[in-house]
Amino acid sequence: MTTATHQLDDLDGRLLSLFTQEPRIGVLECSRRLGVARGTVQARLDRLARGGVITGWGPELDAAAMGWTVTAFATLEIRQASPDRPGHDAVAAHLARIPEVLEVHTITGAGDMFVRIVARSNADLQRVIDRVVESEAVVRTSTVIALATQIPYRVQPLVRLASTATSPAKSS
Repeated sequence: MTTATHQLDDLDGRLLSLFTQEPRIGVLECSRRLGVARGTVQARLDRLARGGVITGWGPELDAAAMGWTVTAFATLEIRQASPDRPGHDAVAAHLARIPEVLEVHTITGAGDMFVRIVARSNADLQRVIDRVVESEAVVRTSTVIALATQIPYRVQPLVRLASTATSPAKSS
């Protein structure tokens, strides 16, 4: 998936930081805190959403809190596509039908796809892996279990970096 890149300025950075920290704040309160017009905040949010910078407003969910306490990462080796064999797209479609598959990336290196999966227990993880390898296009899988999350998925440091990189230097 390719998306156009958007230059973030200081206001974009402050706006995204505020909504990341307090997603239920609302446009009016955001405009008050940032000291800009409500219309400016709404226009910026609309532009950032249209440009693909903002991808959603839903709640962030914790799979472990819902009972899927085991997280694992599987590297899949797949048969390369040919007229009579499915390729990456077919494997991705197969994986999309497995609820415990949280994300899939096509990768370079020793494997072809990298998959983040969750399970209710180690025994349940075997069931999930068995579902993953049901596709005849999956030749081999190597799975590792995550013991702890040291740094969860985040983009806020990138927002700060992008918005300060394009803002004029601030005088001290």
